[in-house]
Amino acid sequence: MRRTPLFSGFIYLLLGALFTYFAIDHVQTHGWGFFSYLLILLATFDFGSGLKMILFHIKYKNQLKR
Repeated sequence: MRRTPLFSGFIYLLLGALFTYFAIDHVQTHGWGFFSYLLILLATFDFGSGLKMILFHIKYKNQLKR
């Protein structure tokens, strides 16, 4: 079974939410540090990739309908 861009996009969004949760938890317990910024950077990339994959899936499906 092949993974669709929609499924991959949701996985990336889930990972972005998970990294955001870890970053918030780390800031509350240890304050701002390198690891906090690293987690936020990873979450940002995952959210961006997830949205890009979902939008690609929507555009691809619309193009197939034509």
